[in-house]
Amino acid sequence: MTEGLLRVTQVRSSISTKPKHRGTLRALGLRGIGRSRVLPDRPDVRGMIARVPHLVRVEAATAEEAAEERGRIEAVRAEHRTAERRGWDGPGISAAGPVSSVSSAKPTASAEPTGSTKPTGPTKPTGSTKPTGPTEGKRSS
Repeated sequence: MTEGLLRVTQVRSSISTKPKHRGTLRALGLRGIGRSRVLPDRPDVRGMIARVPHLVRVEAATAEEAAEERGRIEAVRAEHRTAERRGWDGPGISAAGPVSSVSSAKPTASAEPTGSTKPTGPTKPTGSTKPTGPTEGKRSS
């Protein structure tokens, strides 16, 4: 049994559409306006197209178009596999994290003397132990 082929092209944006419609476009493999996919003419694909007829255009496709699309997809996948083998994660990203032009190393010499006895943080008052209320501690103008 030979199946027919359909070229499905997204012609309208999925912005402001129902989440189910966006999911259907993703399931059809459409990621943006003007993007096309060659899909088999099967009832499940026809059902998805019937959900979003206002967002897509459907035409008959030939076997040559399908082979061309498969070749393009395989070329992209092969390129990604090669890049993964080399350890390339994308532009500006290395295996250790994002690439930055600013050095994050701390300076080794300290400006303060090391033997300082001065307290560095806030200190607790030793006088009264009663809790402060909402009016205490406020400045009066």
